[in-house]
Amino acid sequence: MSVGATARLSRLLTMVPWLLQRQGVPLAEAAAHFEISQAELVKDLELLFVCGTPGHLPDDLIDADWESGRVYLRNADAISRPLRLGIDEAVALLVGLRTLADVPGLHDRDALESALTKLSTAAGDAASAAAAVTVDLSRGVSETTLGTLRDAVRRRRRVHLRYLVPSRDETTERDVDPIRVMTLDGRWYLDGWCHRAESARRFRLDRVVSVDLLDADGTPPAGVVPPDLDELFSPSPDDLMVTVDLAPQARWVAEYYPVEQTVELAGGGLRVRLRTASPDWLPRLALQLGGGMRVISPPEVVGRVAELADAALAAYS
Repeated sequence: MSVGATARLSRLLTMVPWLLQRQGVPLAEAAAHFEISQAELVKDLELLFVCGTPGHLPDDLIDADWESGRVYLRNADAISRPLRLGIDEAVALLVGLRTLADVPGLHDRDALESALTKLSTAAGDAASAAAAVTVDLSRGVSETTLGTLRDAVRRRRRVHLRYLVPSRDETTERDVDPIRVMTLDGRWYLDGWCHRAESARRFRLDRVVSVDLLDADGTPPAGVVPPDLDELFSPSPDDLMVTVDLAPQARWVAEYYPVEQTVELAGGGLRVRLRTASPDWLPRLALQLGGGMRVISPPEVVGRVAELADAALAAYS
């Protein structure tokens, strides 16, 4: 759904209760209240004609009349009251806003604090429940590192990273033109143009040993596109190469994650080679699959899977 369609849906859900409580309101007054033109309001009312409860019979659809210059609605009782947040929705929203407030370098903090205050007052008991929940986004990343990188993005300054590559147990030196700093699945990342690799790269900030802000222009080359936000598992040449055998019920792994090689096995299984940026991610996945995956190499990952499995079994005893 586009941003325009999303905004229109939100407006319609608010508009119906408002109009029902003000039957006969002038078109101009209604348009001014929703900060749209009268022509846009008429288009919204025309859309309401095809909205209603399942069945699609005449009495199931909302009836709108504005020919006289005043707006009247009928058959809209199903959405006659403004939307209200459920307790779980209010808790999730409050936790999200408080987590956002902890992000270093946030610009419009006044607006965020105002929204938090209003929502906390309206949420009642949900606000107390939300106060008991905390989300830790630091995950080994110092506020200084985050602040420096966000400042570099804002000022378009190049940074020098000392960056740990776990698969080689090596700390590399890199000059990077930063594009954005964001958090995905509870970890902080930097997207930028890496001069060492001469391509766009995504760096996990808990692997940044140190960062220095350089006195050099940090504008990435024209046309550079950062990794997609959904491509958390995008392979990199720096990542660890692993080989696993997948049982038939676990073949979906080869479709869900980027793989470099697949070989059919007897009985419908699959041998797969793929790269992983996290040494702990693959062992956890192997345990979650409950025997559907067997790690073949490298030896250190095989050992880690056995170690985690032994620990899990010991917990039951």
